Amino acid sequence: MQKLSSLSIFFPCYNEEANVERVTRAAVEAAGRFADDYEVIIVDDGSKDRTGEIGDKLAAADPHVRCVHNRPNLGYGGAVQRGLRESRKQWIFFTDGDGQFDFNEIPALIALLDRCDFAVGYRIKRADSFMRKANAWAWGTLVRALFGLKVRDIDCAFKLLPKRLIDEIKLDSRGALISTELLARAAYKGYRIEEVGVHHYPRTAGTQTGAKLRVIIRAFKELFQLSKRIKRGE
Repeated sequence: MQKLSSLSIFFPCYNEEANVERVTRAAVEAAGRFADDYEVIIVDDGSKDRTGEIGDKLAAADPHVRCVHNRPNLGYGGAVQRGLRESRKQWIFFTDGDGQFDFNEIPALIALLDRCDFAVGYRIKRADSFMRKANAWAWGTLVRALFGLKVRDIDCAFKLLPKRLIDEIKLDSRGALISTELLARAAYKGYRIEEVGVHHYPRTAGTQTGAKLRVIIRAFKELFQLSKRIKRGE
C-alpha cells in the first residue's frame, strides 16, 4: 500500500461527546498506517457538551493528537477552515466527527494521487433522510452548472488535498458552502480533481445538524455570490 510522506487528519465536532473518542482513536490508528509522520486534529466548534473536555484529554494522552476550540461556534465552514489552517503536514484529510465514514477507506483516495492533485469521495449509498438527499441533489446540480465541476457528491466529507492548495487560496465560507468553495477554487487554480466511491454509515449517536431551512436558503444565496467572486478572480 502506498504511504503518504506526512498526513494531517482533522474533523469538526459540534456536540459530539458520544462520538469524539471513538472517531479520534480510529483516526489515530488509520493515520499511523497511511503515513509515518502524522497528526490528528479535533476541531471543537463551540460545543455545549463535553466534546471539548474529552478532546483535551485525548490530546493530553497522545502527542499525535491536538484539540483546538472555536469560541464561539463558527459553523461548519468555520470549523473546516480552522482545521485546514491548523494542519501542518504535506497532505490533509478531513471528514466529519459523527463517525459516518470509515478511515480505512483512505487508501482509495491515496490511490487516485497518481492521476490527480485533489482526491474526493462520493457516497455510494447515502445513509441520510430523503429530504437531505433531495437537497443534496438540487445543490449538486446547481454547483456543477455554475462552476463546471465534474464531482458527483460535492459535500461528501471524505477529502484528501495537498497543503499547498490551502497556502494558495483564501476561503471565505463559514457555512454549508465550504466544500463547494474549496473545490471551485482548486479547479480555478488548475488542480486536477478525481473521485472514488466510499461507504456512508448511519449515525449511531448524537444529533445531525445543518439541514435547517434558513441554513439551506443562506447557502444558496452565498453560492451565487461566490460564483461572482471567483469569476472576478477574487
